[in-house]
Amino acid sequence: MRRRLIVLGLTAAAVAPGRAAADLCSTGRRQSPIDIGTTRRLALPPLRPAMHPTAVRVDNDGHTVRLRFARGQVLALGRERLDLQQFHFHIPGGDRLHGEEFPLALHALHKSSAGGLVAVVVLFRIGAEHAGLATLLPQLPARGSAPRPAVDIDPLAWLPAGAGYYVYDGSLTAPPCTEGVRWLVLKQQPTLSARQWAQLQTLFPHNARTVQPLNGRTVSESP
Repeated sequence: MRRRLIVLGLTAAAVAPGRAAADLCSTGRRQSPIDIGTTRRLALPPLRPAMHPTAVRVDNDGHTVRLRFARGQVLALGRERLDLQQFHFHIPGGDRLHGEEFPLALHALHKSSAGGLVAVVVLFRIGAEHAGLATLLPQLPARGSAPRPAVDIDPLAWLPAGAGYYVYDGSLTAPPCTEGVRWLVLKQQPTLSARQWAQLQTLFPHNARTVQPLNGRTVSESP
């Protein structure tokens, strides 16, 4: 029996049991990232973060830098509770807007109250220095270094003030490329400096997956 997930009122089939991971990465029909072009504007539920500064575990696995959060960091999506699990980074950004590629993306992975995975994506432009990154960069471990168990971070410093977003039904961007993941791409793009971007590139390689076909999916957009 296929397990099914409810994605903002849309029903998306999860991975069929027994399907090989490599097969899904190459043949899946709802893969991420995508190029967001034509959208459908809807009255989507608002995003309201309820987060606070906390100590996190930071790991550089050679593919990306991950910041792992304990329970208690919550993003409300309308009446739905999303629990923040981790931050990690992609160079370049992966998801595109009308063909535009961004130098960096932050993926904030959440778990919904129903147990589904929700990826909140913050795309960055090159410009002024990012204050949160200025604090975090000196504490990030190099590739192959031991994880750092107590790095202080304020999650709110990473979420833009604007609450507008795009939403689509997607997947994990690395094997097993599991589908049924809800993607929320925030409309507002903060900046990081060219120097900060160069520093991040010394910590992990370019790791973004190429954009994937829409295959008939509809991207919804909040006002």
